[in-house]
Amino acid sequence: MDPKSPAESVAVMTQMILPSDANPLNAAFGGRILEWIDICGGIAAGRHCRHAVVTASMDELHFHASIRVGWVVTLRARVLATFRSSMEVGVRVTAENPLTGETYLTTTALLTFVALKPDGSRAEVPPLKLQTDAERAALQAAHSRRRERLERKAVLVEWQRLLEP
Repeated sequence: MDPKSPAESVAVMTQMILPSDANPLNAAFGGRILEWIDICGGIAAGRHCRHAVVTASMDELHFHASIRVGWVVTLRARVLATFRSSMEVGVRVTAENPLTGETYLTTTALLTFVALKPDGSRAEVPPLKLQTDAERAALQAAHSRRRERLERKAVLVEWQRLLEP
């Protein structure tokens, strides 16, 4: 499988916050932003592997600033790391006040997607072709997060067993 550059996976979405996307404070519902993050991240993961993908986890999600009704939201996602059949995708969300042109970082997220074959079994994903120090650092950090995620998963499985009748 030929390696692919992280740039080949980049997905960009633009949305406007409408009243139906907002809470009583005229700020975007976090759940709506999460929905868009999942979609944008899934597009990036699918572009990298050219398979159907499903969300396996969302490890990091940070809301940095609120987004007002009428503002324009831009989501940018790319694959940060690949494993055998999964990929870590980073998503960055910014909002633009259309009256002033000012932009704000509003949300960041890290998600893991798994590639699937048509029969539902896991598909192997291409490795990343890293070209910059920043891409290499992102891969290293992703490997550390993956180790931590797998350790948490083992604890969660044990915890779930304790809750069984």
